[in-house]
Amino acid sequence: MSKKSDKKGLNKNLRKLSEIAVWFDNQEEVDVEEGLQKVKEAAQLIKLSKARLKEIENEFEEIKRDIDEEIGVEEEDELEDEEGEGDEEER
Repeated sequence: MSKKSDKKGLNKNLRKLSEIAVWFDNQEEVDVEEGLQKVKEAAQLIKLSKARLKEIENEFEEIKRDIDEEIGVEEEDELEDEEGEGDEEER
């Protein structure tokens, strides 16, 4: 599944969960069988959504690690440049 379809899938799942919640809110008397099917559907949607959110969290952490590593390399380069300049001034 592509990232774009994952995003649409997550949004679709969240929208469907919202619709299920509204359905329950609008029922004066819930049909037990239909309610059970809605609960099962919601449980599956929650499971899928949690898995996708975990994937998203991992992607953010990977991006943060990449940025932190890049910043660390830049800071090391700057320190080396500063140390090099100090050596040249002493000569």
